[in-house]
Amino acid sequence: MQAASKHKVFISYHHKNDQLYKDRLSNLNKLHNIFKDQSVNTGNIDENLSDETIRRVIRDDYLRDTTVTILLVGTETAKRKHIDWEVYSSMFDGAVNKKSGILIINLPSTKSEMSTAAHGEKEKKILHPEYTNWMSIDKLKDYKDRYPYISDRILENLVKSDVQISVIPWSKVNSSNLRLLIDLTFNNRSKCNYDLSRPMMK
Repeated sequence: MQAASKHKVFISYHHKNDQLYKDRLSNLNKLHNIFKDQSVNTGNIDENLSDETIRRVIRDDYLRDTTVTILLVGTETAKRKHIDWEVYSSMFDGAVNKKSGILIINLPSTKSEMSTAAHGEKEKKILHPEYTNWMSIDKLKDYKDRYPYISDRILENLVKSDVQISVIPWSKVNSSNLRLLIDLTFNNRSKCNYDLSRPMMK
């Protein structure tokens, strides 16, 4: 039987604060061969380039062939313009660069253990067997209260019924959970009708 091909994944994160968790995710991937990492590493892009050039490099050189974006959320992530550009580019469905599915992992610094299971019963049963009752949230304020460190761009899409973005805490990250979530995120990416109305950060 032929092995399933690995999904090409872009990991978006605050390099200064959260490199440790990107490294741990990369090491987990190396041990278990979960995905193909297409991320930008520190030093890959010259910070002295113009904003437009950096956006183009991120979009055309790193995100172009990826199908899943994992966003690692720490306490400063929502304030970083490059991360906002990466998320926007992941959501944008262009002629060359197609939209990706998005998975959110809240890091320990956020002190969040809450989850959003956007991909149905399989995700709920396997990742969250401790929960027997799930609450539906449809108000932006409730999401902001639940996830105070997630950016407004993501929150505005979490509230949409036609966007599937799951959120998990770092404590749920292991090889089998990550593989399942990447598969589910990949499978549902084409169904996501992202809201791109918010301007990109300057």
